[in-house]
Amino acid sequence: MNVLLIGGAGGLMNHLILKMKKEGHRVYLLTGSRLEETSYQKVFEKYNFSYESASLPEIFESIQPDLTIFAGACDTNFTWKKEETEAVRYMAALTNILMGYVSRGSGRFVYISSDEVYGGDYPEDITEQAPPSSQRTKGMILAQGEEMCESCQKSTGRDILILRLDHLYVIPRNRREIRDICSRMCLEALEQGHILVPENDSFSLLYVTDAVELIYRAAVSREHKRVLYNISSQTEISRMELAGMIQRAMGEDGTAVIPKEGEKRRAVLSQALYESEFGSSFFCEVSVIVEKTAAQMKKNSYLFLTEAQRKPPLLERMKEKGGSLLKTLLPFVENLIAFIPFFMLNNRAVGSGYFSSLDFYLLYVLLFAIVYGQQQAMLSAVLAVAGYCFRQMYDRSGFDVLIDTNTYAWIAQLFILGLTVGYMRDQILRLKEESEQEKDFLTLQLTDIQDINSSNVRVKDALETQIVNQSDSVGKIYSITSALEHYSPEEVLFYAAEMLGRLLKSRDVAIYTVSNKVYARLFSATSKKARMLGYSIQYTKMGELYETLAAGKVFINRKMDERYPLMASAICENDEMQMILMVWDIPWERMTLGQANQLVVISALIQNAVLRAGRYLAALEHQRYVDGTPLLGTDAFTALVQAYVKAQKRGLTECTLLKIESGVKDQKETALLIAGSLRQSDYVGTMPDGSLYVLLSNTNRENAQFVIKRFEELGLRLCIAEEAEA
Repeated sequence: MNVLLIGGAGGLMNHLILKMKKEGHRVYLLTGSRLEETSYQKVFEKYNFSYESASLPEIFESIQPDLTIFAGACDTNFTWKKEETEAVRYMAALTNILMGYVSRGSGRFVYISSDEVYGGDYPEDITEQAPPSSQRTKGMILAQGEEMCESCQKSTGRDILILRLDHLYVIPRNRREIRDICSRMCLEALEQGHILVPENDSFSLLYVTDAVELIYRAAVSREHKRVLYNISSQTEISRMELAGMIQRAMGEDGTAVIPKEGEKRRAVLSQALYESEFGSSFFCEVSVIVEKTAAQMKKNSYLFLTEAQRKPPLLERMKEKGGSLLKTLLPFVENLIAFIPFFMLNNRAVGSGYFSSLDFYLLYVLLFAIVYGQQQAMLSAVLAVAGYCFRQMYDRSGFDVLIDTNTYAWIAQLFILGLTVGYMRDQILRLKEESEQEKDFLTLQLTDIQDINSSNVRVKDALETQIVNQSDSVGKIYSITSALEHYSPEEVLFYAAEMLGRLLKSRDVAIYTVSNKVYARLFSATSKKARMLGYSIQYTKMGELYETLAAGKVFINRKMDERYPLMASAICENDEMQMILMVWDIPWERMTLGQANQLVVISALIQNAVLRAGRYLAALEHQRYVDGTPLLGTDAFTALVQAYVKAQKRGLTECTLLKIESGVKDQKETALLIAGSLRQSDYVGTMPDGSLYVLLSNTNRENAQFVIKRFEELGLRLCIAEEAEA
């Protein structure tokens, strides 16, 4: 199925990618950032879009995911250093993602939350019914995210699942990935040489690989009874015990554990509700992973420690501050300097016959209004008024200048023109900036659309290539299995094993036919290893294998139990098991849900070919057998012998042909006599020489001696016919 993972690069996201790929799903990734990030595992398609992008609905529509997982509380795109700012970003991101999912998306949406929604002391394990109690900004925001998802599920009816992880921890690769309590304590030991530990603090730790396994189990389940589930190891550990593990791994000489007083705090999530629906299993020991984390961080300390920032010298600080100050003061300095030549020009023009009507102060104000805008226009107007009044007082007193109406008219003219031109200049620049911003936004939208379109083209081309050429495409599988129709009815099951091995790329394949409701007999096998269970098995006592096949599912040997094949499937007719297909040689990375589904498809196609052959033989039964006896006619028996001999040469089966040399009075009576001593998979018939023969399937020459002795007791003398060896 198509899986969309949303989140920044980190341990959880990379483990989710690997898990989904291993299970045979097509993985798409939304990084939440426009920057190209190379630390992700490889995926089918990656979208470098921010969470605020308006293109998220188009991404959902393009992918049509069957499953969407948002990293949420574990998303490394949110550092939470400035919690108020990150809170706004987080809620905006979650809102935009949910809107895109609801408007254009499909399938199930999984939101990852964490234990941080709780604060304080909980003597009992915390169940899903306990209301969030965190006083920290991040915890409250995560709780609001849970409420938003629940509200969205109720209002839209969409399939939304919330998984709350209990103290998730990973082995970090660099300082950026240090987010959990374990790695933070290791970093404190590296930086400070000691770990300051509250004495009364306990919790449970959940390693990332266990978390991913449990997330996957719930995410791909057919149904879930509730929206919210806790995921926790429920293995309680104190902070003091954790510090002791880190101290032992880093060396007790270089790391000290310093206890400090603090309020008693216990926070362990209860996983009872999750286990009741999905079950659980944990593979990682806390002590082993913690010591491995501490040892790795100590060994590669250069990846986690940063040098103290060097304080710049006084001269550099003065240059830095002086540069910004000079940049700010430069327009004012220019204004003051430019005032001097305009003041001199105005004084010269007063007594000139040519320039007396020219107002140099007005030109001065307009110049700075056009170049710098309203602010500098105001300053230049003030300077111009001061210069004008100073020049007028050459010939008149200051009082005369103040009561002169021409002075005020000139000042009003100067300020009105200067401020108007400055305002227009500022408005033009503002409109230009807005146009540039709109242009950048539309260009970004166009780039996003082009990226989505090119992604769709790549996906389309990849799917076309898969349909036409891929070895495990349905069309390819059908074209190969349809070749079974070219074999004779007696040969179909022999070559079905060979064909199954070819499609699954396995050298060890076996097909067992169910002879009754208890036993199954080996019909065809491609190798010695495939025959390791023997020629006859009591399949009803094969534990998990039988229970899985009886439930109509494909058995996958995830425990690597050597007694069982790596993968097995049953072919049923009318709800009764007819054949069992066993595959013994499959690489671990191919033991996935996708491979299991492929085996189901192949089994169904093989079943069609076998049923056609069976119906054909049943229709000709009156022609194949002599007068309703177990005795096969010459043509039918000869064709059957040839099919077995041909399959034996290709290593698909073992058989022995016995010739009855003496003791035969009547062939029909003899056939009836010996039929009771033969297995259902053995045959008796005549050959062109007129003699009576017995064909023993899956029997070598050594085992055939027991059958010969058994028939001697009935008064029949048999020998191994050379025809079966030819």
